[in-house]
Amino acid sequence: MEITASLVKELRDRSGAGMMECKKALTENRGDVEAAIEWLRKQGLAKADKKASRIAAEGRIVIAAEGQRAVMVEVNSETDFVAKDENFVSFSDAVAQVALAAGAQSVEALLASAMPGGGTVEEARQALVAKCGENVQVRRLVAVGTAGRVATYVHGGRIGVVVEIEGGNDELGRGIAMHVAAMNPAYLSPDHVPAEIVAREKDIALAQVKDSGKPAEVLEKMISGKVRKTLAEMCLTGQPYVIDPNVTVEEALRKAGAKLLGFHRLAVGEGIEKKSEDFAAEVMKQAGLA
Repeated sequence: MEITASLVKELRDRSGAGMMECKKALTENRGDVEAAIEWLRKQGLAKADKKASRIAAEGRIVIAAEGQRAVMVEVNSETDFVAKDENFVSFSDAVAQVALAAGAQSVEALLASAMPGGGTVEEARQALVAKCGENVQVRRLVAVGTAGRVATYVHGGRIGVVVEIEGGNDELGRGIAMHVAAMNPAYLSPDHVPAEIVAREKDIALAQVKDSGKPAEVLEKMISGKVRKTLAEMCLTGQPYVIDPNVTVEEALRKAGAKLLGFHRLAVGEGIEKKSEDFAAEVMKQAGLA
């Protein structure tokens, strides 16, 4: 497979490794970016495996909550300009309230629900498209009902978090939600990490220490320590709490006599590839100069 400049750039952005190392990693792994990241990690060259990819899709994350229930909805637009328009803002806020009131469990059910002013959410969406001149989509919905309490946080309209927590207080719940927004943990706790991920981390740790010349029993302890540290970093409970970095989230919960039941995080545009346009090249093409 041809190793293109765009592949090398993608790997550099995700791994933080140098250009030549990225090219070698892709060559060794036949252009497979995920395999190349793992190869770099085994060589100790990857610096930013967890760096989030930068998606250009626009829109808002909106949350409506009441008692032990909450809904979080992603509504997308094509541009940031429309995402800040009062018509779009009013529509997305209303959609979240409708989702909560109707008990919608899916986007399909939400679109079929009635808006306060008449008509369905889908009809209101179509009217907004006609008014703003952009494609508007109700893309994702997370509905939460818990035996404990719900805590919510929205950062800049672009990241939304709902936390399910038992015990503690509202301040702690909001703090945990803010932590999730900032740190984007992959899992709740090490117990929630899939077995294949644990096996992969053990394999990577072994590759990093196998040539150290240490006795087998020492190597085993080194591998266990590395895996334990990695799992803690990717899990919410093991991360230093952003409100008080001197304790982990797990320790903060324990001090408050609280238990974390679950969390949900949405960021605008996750998983959407937005076409990047070269306007200068387009003008030249139209002028017949390209």
